[in-house]
Amino acid sequence: MTQPAAPPDLPLPPGFTVRLGRTVRSTDGGRALIGGAPTRVLYLTPAAVGMIEDRVLTVTSAATAALADRLLETGIADPVVDRLPRADESRLTVVVPVHGRPAALDRLLASLGPNARVVVVDDCSPAPEPIAAVVVAHGAELVRLEANLGPAGARNAGLARVTTEFVAFIDDDVVVEPGALSTMLGHFADPRVALVGPRILGTTDEEHSNWIGRYEQARSSLDLGRHPGIVRPRAPVSWLPGACLVARVSAIGEGFAPGLRVAEDVDLVWRLAELGWRVRFEPAASVRHEHRVTLVDWLSRKAFYGTGAQALAARHPRSIAPVVLAPWSVGVILALLAQRRWSIPVALGISAVAAARIARRLGRSEHPARDGVWLVSNGVVAALAQGAALLLRHWWPLAAVGCLVSRRMRRAVLVAAIADAALEYRRTDARLEARIDPLRFGLARRLDDLAYGAGVWLGAIRGRSFAPLRPDIRVRDSRSEG
Repeated sequence: MTQPAAPPDLPLPPGFTVRLGRTVRSTDGGRALIGGAPTRVLYLTPAAVGMIEDRVLTVTSAATAALADRLLETGIADPVVDRLPRADESRLTVVVPVHGRPAALDRLLASLGPNARVVVVDDCSPAPEPIAAVVVAHGAELVRLEANLGPAGARNAGLARVTTEFVAFIDDDVVVEPGALSTMLGHFADPRVALVGPRILGTTDEEHSNWIGRYEQARSSLDLGRHPGIVRPRAPVSWLPGACLVARVSAIGEGFAPGLRVAEDVDLVWRLAELGWRVRFEPAASVRHEHRVTLVDWLSRKAFYGTGAQALAARHPRSIAPVVLAPWSVGVILALLAQRRWSIPVALGISAVAAARIARRLGRSEHPARDGVWLVSNGVVAALAQGAALLLRHWWPLAAVGCLVSRRMRRAVLVAAIADAALEYRRTDARLEARIDPLRFGLARRLDDLAYGAGVWLGAIRGRSFAPLRPDIRVRDSRSEG
């Protein structure tokens, strides 16, 4: 299999505009930017400070192009989507892998419109005639596989037929909203962008859906949120779902790893990121996905996703850890889990020492102590969230055993479960977006975690490796860069 190529060393074009991320903190009169993926402190020269106005930078020269590229690469800024060029969709071919479901295919092709260039790959459907009839009706090209290869192999078979500059991989249970493909294509004005994914929402009518469907509408595994970002391991958005992806053909080689039937989308994203390509998540472009809403199918799919962690551990051992923690944040978590009178004072003491250490590394800041406290405060919140995820998702079998013998463990799991459900309910606006009450949202949230975690353990046992369950403890208080 041909691996993706390295990105070209080309500048951003004139007019390309970026905006500092919503969580990026600007201090010292704009000279220091704190944020990115992973979090770092980026110090700017006085000339660079003058290039950014109201948190926005437009490329007008070689210097502004270099700064914009730096901000994009560190995850400190994102392209301003309204100023991206509206790309010509004739430069795009859509590849659709199918296995049965002609009605869903018909719905997808109708949403693409009559002028789309489409290759439908029938992955050895048991009844190929209805698929062929839909393809003919929409004027698409049909590729019929004699053996079932799975989504990765089917997409690659379609990719081999593509002659255009860009390709969109879209599953048949997706409906593309108007303008979504054009919006994603605009990101390729950045010559280092290889892959772009949209926000994936549900097709379910909430008024006639059950509680699982309403939960999926609010908190689907495929919905990566409202905010754009760079996609790579350790970033807030670390993967993109293969249900809908737009790619630069010259960047992705022969495409997906053909041997993977799960997590092939994550693998492609991480391989591209390792080579230096940029991968973008763009929620301004959205598509609709037909979520599973029956309990057995829903739980089976969540567990299936979890089994992919083992395959990723074999291919990307440094990127698959369920949590990434600094030693000091581990100390904070363990102190709080102890639930003793000394727990909070010790956790505060550890945090104070960590803040002082970070402050010493921020000698170029005007207020290093203040910035150190801000970084550690955010680190504590992130560490507690990761600790809760371990208890409720990745390590829940161990936590369950602990609950049988320890009152403190039962209390920790209960607090983590309630806090996690409440925060996610508020973050996703589940009451407004999906009309689901907090109790059923919380129940679905816990079942979601239990099923996914079970899949991770099943994959680890089958693969005889617990790499997907091992936390990554590393010294990474912050990154200070110029």
